[in-house]
Amino acid sequence: MTSPTSQAAPSPSLTTTDYLKQVLTARVYDVAIESNLDPARTLSRRLHNKVLLKREDQQPVFSFKLRGAYNKMAHLTPEQLKNGVICASAGNHAQGMALAAHRMGSRAVIVMPVTTPQVKVDAVKALGGEVVLAGESYSDAYDHAVKLQGEQGLTFVHPFDDPLVIAGQGTIAMEILRQHQGPLDAVFVAIGGGGLISGVASYIKAVRPEIKVIGVQMSDSDAMAQSVAAGKRVALDDVGLFSDGTAVKLVGEETFRVARELVDDFIRVDTDAVCAAIKDVFIDTRSIVEPSGAMAVAAIKQYVATHKTRGETYAAILSGANMNFDRLRYVAERAGVGEEREALFAVTIPEERGSFRRFCEGIGQLPGGTRNVTEFNYRISDAATDGEAHVFVGLTTHGKGESPRIAAAFERQGFPTLDLTQDELAKEHVRYMIGGHSRLAQDERLLRFVFPERPGSLMKFLSFMRPNWNISLFHYRNQGADYAQILVGMQVPHSDDEAFQRFLNELGYPWVEETANPAYRLFLK
Repeated sequence: MTSPTSQAAPSPSLTTTDYLKQVLTARVYDVAIESNLDPARTLSRRLHNKVLLKREDQQPVFSFKLRGAYNKMAHLTPEQLKNGVICASAGNHAQGMALAAHRMGSRAVIVMPVTTPQVKVDAVKALGGEVVLAGESYSDAYDHAVKLQGEQGLTFVHPFDDPLVIAGQGTIAMEILRQHQGPLDAVFVAIGGGGLISGVASYIKAVRPEIKVIGVQMSDSDAMAQSVAAGKRVALDDVGLFSDGTAVKLVGEETFRVARELVDDFIRVDTDAVCAAIKDVFIDTRSIVEPSGAMAVAAIKQYVATHKTRGETYAAILSGANMNFDRLRYVAERAGVGEEREALFAVTIPEERGSFRRFCEGIGQLPGGTRNVTEFNYRISDAATDGEAHVFVGLTTHGKGESPRIAAAFERQGFPTLDLTQDELAKEHVRYMIGGHSRLAQDERLLRFVFPERPGSLMKFLSFMRPNWNISLFHYRNQGADYAQILVGMQVPHSDDEAFQRFLNELGYPWVEETANPAYRLFLK
């Protein structure tokens, strides 16, 4: 039995030519397809550069990982296959290995971090893999897999630090250069442990060395970039888990050697940029990739913004699409901020009748043209003894860097404003927590309205209100639909019941009164 250490630390004598030969002879197409290289037309027009998407999200397991896993297993002896194989994986390598083992009639034990999305766990089980959950990251799962390997006599199939795995992933570069034989300025590749970029860089630098190979890492999981900068492998204490497919604390020995020698540059991207890139990919392909699958697109956008390029051609490898459906809400929420198409503010307005309407009118007077309100959160506060109210506002922008100018415009209108666009606490938590009980909310009625999502809907609502009625609570969030759900608290004296009913009838918006709702009474009344 070969130990995982010996397989994970191959001889450094392998040359670019050696890898070229291994890529050209790799056995991957028993299970993998030659994925499309599709133009991202909308993104290309916006960036003034040609962007090509290598669609590894189209593979049978929705990830490139089956290439390397199958190529490795195709070189195992019959005895090794009979005894079974084991690996550690954040999900995609696991699915590739489970499929390969199923095709070859071999037992496959897969150790996955407990943070692995359920969609990946379920997919591995569906392919016949035996799943063991252990640890918070790939590195933790790897340690447990090594232990199980020794106990059960299994053969370890490393997810990235093995020449045969690297060569299998390198077939992606072979396909790119065959599918696009014209000018290609750079290929952008997400990095976890480094297997994908090692294979891609080895092939490209052997065949077309003028093409840049640019590695992409999450800003909170950048072990490879730190290692190359330090000249030695650097182990991270913790890694971010949003992009679980690249959450690796320590890169491989061989992948580090290859990346240090062949990769031209490294780009770090953050969560918001990746969420925006997931949206970009969806707009062009109508497909949803996982965070690691969108990292290369996020890096292209950052590269173009930094270097001010025009007319160049870039390829982004969409490495996977194993996304939990439940995460889409978070991705959609952060995509606007990541693209800086949405700006967030805390605005102080006078706690008096009519001030909300004046503020809304002021939004229409902001410089730069029409802006839509994407979010509005307000609750009358017992602390408002100084006559001030604080509202949380989201606005659409026309491009990056506009939020300071919008904040300054609010200030000129007499509304003190705090720009929260880059505030992580505000984006992650505060926007959902505005509210609470208020003793000032006397005669309050709570209603849910359905507003048509078009300009003027809110102003129609405000203009129909009586001047002596006060808005004590307001919550709105644009969900991208034709109609919006609005929650409004209104202070209306019981003597105005008939007038209030006429207001609702004349307004013409569907509504439901929630004043008796127990959730409202527990948390807001």
